[in-house]
Amino acid sequence: MQVDEKTVRRIARLARIKITDEEAKSLESELSQILNWVEQLGEVDTSDVEPMTRVVAQKLKKREDRVTDGGIADDIVRNAPMVDDHYFVVPKVVE
Repeated sequence: MQVDEKTVRRIARLARIKITDEEAKSLESELSQILNWVEQLGEVDTSDVEPMTRVVAQKLKKREDRVTDGGIADDIVRNAPMVDDHYFVVPKVVE
């Protein structure tokens, strides 16, 4: 796929990057080469390849899913500047 100067300038504008005329010419060929490489990747047959998240298969460590208060609620609210009935008191921000 070939990228023209108009496309390079549009990409630069969308990315909010200021480029010179020389940089635009250089980026034309660089972006075209990158897109050609991506097209080559599309030619690879991956139909027999299973999706993976890691190179090495690994089981995730699991823990019991239980709800707790952490056992330190008193210590947490002790650090607050203002508390009312074990809740943080904050200034009103919406009228």
